Parts: sequence; structure tokens; C-alpha cells
Amino acid sequence: MIFYKDHAPPHFHAKYSDKAGIFSIPDLKMLEGNLPPKVISLVIEWAEMHKNELMADWELAQKGSPLKKIEPLV
Repeated sequence: MIFYKDHAPPHFHAKYSDKAGIFSIPDLKMLEGNLPPKVISLVIEWAEMHKNELMADWELAQKGSPLKKIEPLV
């Protein structure tokens, strides 16, 4: 998830069950959270494939524009 007009640095939120994490888009590091290691690996794998799309959506969110859907990890 990317939230509209969220604080810097560019980041996205990931949820898994009752756990969550926040990941930096530029370096794909988990900034905070309590996700299991396997889930962190999957999130990073997905984010590496969609890094440009994530950054584009971050910029759209900062402007209050509609975001583009990013395909999930299959």
C-alpha cells in the first residue's frame, strides 16, 4: 500500500496476517515492522520487479493523483 501525501522517504506498506512492515522504495530495506523473514524476502522479491512502478505511484500519491495498480507476486 502507498498512502496519499505520506511522509518521506518514499516507501510502501506491506501487510501479512496481523503483521506489517514499511519498506523504502529506493533501497528496498524494511524501515520498520514485524514481518516474518520469509515474508520479507517475498516482499523484496516483488518490489525488485516493480521498483519503477512503486516510485511512479509514490510520486502520483504525493500529488493526490490516482495510483496505478501493480500486479501481485504470483
